[in-house]
Amino acid sequence: MLIRQHKVFAYITHGDRLLVFSHPNSPEAGIQVPAGTLKNDERPEDGVMREALEETGLTDLAFIGFLGEVERDMSDFGLDQIHHRRFYHLRCEGDPLDTWRHAESDPSDGSTESIVFEFFWAPMPDGITDLIASHGDMLPVLFEKMAQSD
Repeated sequence: MLIRQHKVFAYITHGDRLLVFSHPNSPEAGIQVPAGTLKNDERPEDGVMREALEETGLTDLAFIGFLGEVERDMSDFGLDQIHHRRFYHLRCEGDPLDTWRHAESDPSDGSTESIVFEFFWAPMPDGITDLIASHGDMLPVLFEKMAQSD
């Protein structure tokens, strides 16, 4: 039986760079953007801000807007899940490091140990490597909205 999960994805930008990360202890997880599962009765806008803070440690994030939503069948990763994904644009207002590690202490996958992420900024649009599991689905919308606001 397929399980439906509601996910939020954060495209965090700083100037002309997008925040992405790898899992140093699980390289097979690929390059990703901050994302996670909504809690019961949590508004997606609140969930994306919570997930972004938990995963990155960044406290100076501004909510810019909603980009779109898609459904993704996760059977290609051996999961009987359909992810209803909502993508948002957030902006880092501060002066972040170029790279850093941060441990998420409350992983949404149910594990009890912290998960370490290694963050780095990828130049947009051409410096973004292939993101795993369709994390890049809404990048064209992000690029278009950013170009319109220039």
